[in-house]
This record gives sequence, C-alpha cells and structure tokens, in this order.
Amino acid sequence: MKNYIYILLLLFFSIDAFSQSEHDSALVLTLENAIDIAKKQSPSAVVARHVFRSQYWNYCYYKANYKPSLNFNSTPNFNHRINPITLPDGTSRYVQQNQLMTDANLSVNQNIVLTGGTIFLQTGIQRLDILDDNSYSYRTNPVIIGYQQSVLGYNSLKWDQKIEPIRFEEAKRSYVETMEIVARNATIRFFDLAKAQTNLKIAMFNYAQADTLYTFAKGRYNIGTITENEMLQLEINRLTEEINMLNAQINVDDYMQDFRAFLGINDAEEIIVDVNDEVPQFKVDILKALQLVLLNSPDVLSMERRKLESENSVALAKASSGLRADIFAQFGLTQTGSDINTAYKNPLNQQYVELGIRLPILDWGRGKGQVRVAQSRRDMVFTQEEQNRSNLEQNIQKIVKQFNLQTGKVVIAAKTDQTAERRNEVARKLYLLGESTILDLNASILEKDSAKRNYIDALYNYWFLYYTLRSLTLYDFENNIPLTEDYESLIK
Repeated sequence: MKNYIYILLLLFFSIDAFSQSEHDSALVLTLENAIDIAKKQSPSAVVARHVFRSQYWNYCYYKANYKPSLNFNSTPNFNHRINPITLPDGTSRYVQQNQLMTDANLSVNQNIVLTGGTIFLQTGIQRLDILDDNSYSYRTNPVIIGYQQSVLGYNSLKWDQKIEPIRFEEAKRSYVETMEIVARNATIRFFDLAKAQTNLKIAMFNYAQADTLYTFAKGRYNIGTITENEMLQLEINRLTEEINMLNAQINVDDYMQDFRAFLGINDAEEIIVDVNDEVPQFKVDILKALQLVLLNSPDVLSMERRKLESENSVALAKASSGLRADIFAQFGLTQTGSDINTAYKNPLNQQYVELGIRLPILDWGRGKGQVRVAQSRRDMVFTQEEQNRSNLEQNIQKIVKQFNLQTGKVVIAAKTDQTAERRNEVARKLYLLGESTILDLNASILEKDSAKRNYIDALYNYWFLYYTLRSLTLYDFENNIPLTEDYESLIK
C-alpha cells in the first residue's frame, strides 16, 4: 500500500510538472485575450473592416450627389477631310476642310432634391483655326444658366435620400454586430480547444491511474487476493485509456490548428487555453432586451430598407410605364470675333428650350404588367419583413430566458464536478482497501469525466449566449452601456 501511494504521488507530481512546462513554452490564452486577438487580426474582422470602408465610400458618393460639382471639359478635334457642306441657296457641295477646333468649358452643377432636376451655370470659349489660310476666330459663352428636369418621371434623388442614410446606419450597426459575432465564433473555437485539452488531461490522468492500478493489481493477483478476471479488467481499462489519450491528442492538434487559423496566427505556435471558472452574475430583463433589439439591431434597419426599396421599385415601374416628359432649357450670352477681346464685346442673348414627351399608346399591357409585378413584390416583401420581425422578437425572448438560466447551470455543474472528483477519490481508496468492486471504481471514473465535460459545456453555453445576446441587442448588459465602435479610425 505504501509503495502504491508513493508511486501515485510521484505520478501526480510528474503530470503537474509536465503541464507547467507546457505553459512555459506555449501561448496561454484566456477567452478575453482570444477575443481581443480575433477582433484585431482575424480574417473575419479584417473582411468586416473592408466591407465597412466600402459602404462608407458609397455613402460619401451618395452625399456628393446633393452638393455642387465643379467640372472642366474640353474636346479639341482636328478635321482634315472632304465633307458635305450646305450652301446658302440650300444646295450641298463636297468641300475639303482642314481645320482645328479647340474649346474649354467650366460648369457648376447642382441637383435639386425636391424636383429631381439639375440646374447648372456654365462659361466657355471655343477657337476655330482654318489651317489652309492660317486664319482663326473665337466664339464665347460668357455665362449660361440652364435647367433640366424630368416631369412626371422618377425622382431618384428623393428615394436615395430616404434609403441611403438607413443603409449607412445599417452598415455601422452591422459592423458592431459582426465584431460580436467574431467574439462568439472565437468563443466557439476557444471552448472546442478547451474541451479537447480537458479530454486530453482526463485521458492522461485516467491512463496514469489505470496503469498504476494495473501494476498494483498484478501484485495482489500473485498473492491471490484478487481474481484473474478482475486483473484482466484492470488491464483492459489501461489499454482503453491509452487509446483515449492518443485520440484526445489528435483532437487537440486539430482544434488548435483551426483556432490558430481563425485568430490569424500564422506561426505553428502551441496554444493553451486558460478557462476562467467565474462568470458574471447578472440577469437580463426580457422587455428591455426586446426594446434594445428593435432600437439597435441592424436587422430591423434592414427590414425598413427593404420595404423602402420595394416602394422605390413600384415608383420606378409607374414612372416608366406612363406619360413621361423631359424639359431642357438654357439662357445665356454668346458672341464671336476674330480675337478674344472682340469675342467678349457686346454679347448677344441666346435661349434654347427643348421638350420631349413619351406616351405609350399600345404596349399590350407591358407597362401595366411591370407595375403589377412591382406591387406584388412589394406586398411580398412587407409580409416577409413582418414575419422576420416576429421571428426576431421570439428569438431574443428565447435567448434571454436561456441566458438567465445558464448562470445557475454553471454553478450546479461546478458543484457536480467537485462532488464527482471527491467521489472518485473515495471509490479509489475503497477499492484499494478491498471494500469496493472494480465496477464501482469504473462508475466513479465515468461520473468524474462526465461531470468535468458537462462543466466545460456549461461555461461554453454561458459565453455563447452572452455574446449572442450582445450581437442581437448591440448592448453590454453587464456594464449597462451600448456597444459602438470608433468609425473614424476604421476609414483611415
């Protein structure tokens, strides 16, 4: 008995020393550390930042449509060919031309949201060089004011003003949500590795215990205090635990590789996860969580945006199928001259108005069909989004209820784990004293291992629900603050 206790203590100290040497040479990560790394450098986080930047610049493009734009354009052309020219008497003649035309125009344009039209202010100059006789002349437009408008048409500026701000706000909330989803996915992989490493520790401990018991049993068998069947059972236990230890090591390697890839760690560095036994102690009010979901969730904004987009499609279909009129008008000054000075003297008035009308008379119901299709899709979208909203409300209520119960489950699982370890110690001692059977010992080992795994599962479920709740509500219930990001730093 003394020899057995000495061997068992030596074995325990050896396992503890081996575990300590592993911690010294490996990267030890807590769940908080793993989440920080995932949010900074994981491929998922990097992609989310690029997506947000793309949506930010799309929003900047949208806002630029409502601000004045200053444009310069020039289209110089050289013409040396025979062209038909209309003479004053109305006849035409082919004439060889050899000329160079250069121009420069500067314009300011401003879109009008209320009408969907565009007003512009323009100035320009044009020079015509006749290369055969080295002569030239100028035409100037000192100032031109113009306006173009689609009457009874589709006003894209008005609809964009309704949709695009919602889309950008949705992008900001989606980024925060994605960061919480990254945290949740990091939690999944953290506990996958934690379970695998726990199983490895269990297998190593059980193998060491089974090997020691088998060695001790052979001595007892030789003196006839146990049966051969009992000794063979202990040998089977030792071999089974050896297989379990090898399989557990394979699982650890697999989950560790997956964890490294998710975190964006390229080095083949060994990772040891450090599971914190404590969890925050707080409850979440269901009504508050429901209000926060409806207030903060990007899914709610997405529902609103899709409804507006369906209304937009109906407006576009109606504008395309009915009466359409386009008007273009410009007023300004113009003059010509042999030099620049004379081309700007005593400018003449010029006016130009153009009206275009399009009215489908016979289209065999094509326009009406487009409108009906758009209306049907709009009604379908409204129905789907109402159902999505109802599903979101039901989902958050379910998550909150599960989370509020999970804290108690963690406490119970921790107590069960401690009790099962104590029972295993007692069963082992009773077996060594000959007061218990191998069946009772094996049962205590199974209960101990199951309790340890259930405890890790309880911790995993808690943190999974914790980050799921944060991703749905964009709210930190532990500290009672909304979740946000430094958006300015993301676009740099």
